[in-house]
Amino acid sequence: MAKGKKDKDMLGRLADRGEEALSKLAELPGGTKALKALNDLRERVDDLGKKVRGIDALEKRIASLEKELAALKRQAKPAARRVTSRAKAAATRKPPAAS
Repeated sequence: MAKGKKDKDMLGRLADRGEEALSKLAELPGGTKALKALNDLRERVDDLGKKVRGIDALEKRIASLEKELAALKRQAKPAARRVTSRAKAAATRKPPAAS
């Protein structure tokens, strides 16, 4: 547990330092513009992340639809072969000889 507490202390210190750095950055000339740009960038990255997760879902849907299509094609092929083989048999059959 000593290591866990040490890690929490380290993270707390880093958070404090980050807050100090942001406040100092805001005090600089143009610092508020830089912070606004960073916040805008963060929002854009979040939006892109959401869109990418949406693409993953679409890819899964496409994969399942492709499997369904392949199964339907497999079912349709034997029926088409039977029709063509019957047509060939009828075409090769000779008419009865006239006596």
